[in-house]
Amino acid sequence: MKRSFLSIAVAASLAMGAAAFAPMPARAQDASATASASPSQMVLDNSQRVLSTLEQRRAEFTKNRAALRQFVSSEFSKMFDRDYAARQVLGRHARGASDADVKLFADALADNLMQRYGDSLLDFNTRLRVRVKSETVLPRGLGVKVASEMLRQGGEPVPVDYLMRRSGGTWKVFDVMVEGVSFVQTFRQQFDAELTHKSIAQVAADLRSGQLQADARH
Repeated sequence: MKRSFLSIAVAASLAMGAAAFAPMPARAQDASATASASPSQMVLDNSQRVLSTLEQRRAEFTKNRAALRQFVSSEFSKMFDRDYAARQVLGRHARGASDADVKLFADALADNLMQRYGDSLLDFNTRLRVRVKSETVLPRGLGVKVASEMLRQGGEPVPVDYLMRRSGGTWKVFDVMVEGVSFVQTFRQQFDAELTHKSIAQVAADLRSGQLQADARH
């Protein structure tokens, strides 16, 4: 179950939690409240809102996959600290790498994930309930871990942990762990061999062309 659920959870995490950064009516928008919201509250509120949005727009997204991908791409960009997460995926290969190369890889990986898993959001069970269990500080001032569970009818809760850090004045996710399996570690292991004999730019180009695919079940 772990690997199969990871692939669908990767799709969900592309959009999960991003609603706090989405445009709101001026009278309802409160920038200071958003900036001061705790990581736990953001995960809870935004997870519930995104699940609700997916359910409300399911028919539209089923007919118009481009609209779905646009929604996922927009929310993912606001939610994730893409460049920092990319450096974690690159691991030892990021040492000495330019910011431009890291961004190139980050954008290519994000686009590849969206193409492969964005449509899977339509298969996601939007009747799940999300429960936040704890919020703990990560060592060395790296940020916080928000431990949560996805509660399913007739099934065991699925633990999902979000690793978050302050970036640009707000909290953003840089890793997601489903049943203990790390999004970052999974892709670091997958791309290590490629990066050993290819440059970061070459691997990014392979992701862009589809010659290399990000595989959440790797």
